[in-house]
Amino acid sequence: MSPLFRRGGDKNPRTGPGDRLVTLIRKPGCHLCDDAQAVIEEVCGELGVPWDQKDIGEDKELYDRYWEQIPVVLVDGEQHTFWRVNADRLRKALTE
Repeated sequence: MSPLFRRGGDKNPRTGPGDRLVTLIRKPGCHLCDDAQAVIEEVCGELGVPWDQKDIGEDKELYDRYWEQIPVVLVDGEQHTFWRVNADRLRKALTE
């Protein structure tokens, strides 16, 4: 299994938002992906949460799992949302 999916199964308690990880699964030329990235940059920047992005075209496992849902947002390796990202919902997920 990809390390991307293992993080969500950690048993260690998190101490704060900086211990979280947001991952945007996207593809080039996707306007919804650009919109999702803007929300992620805003919320993660505000909370000090690291984030990264993966290109679905460069990872067969991600492609097979998410190709119909792009963009997809993972929080700690678990699917949080797809298509549209709500800033308030993401903020709540990262601070609870």
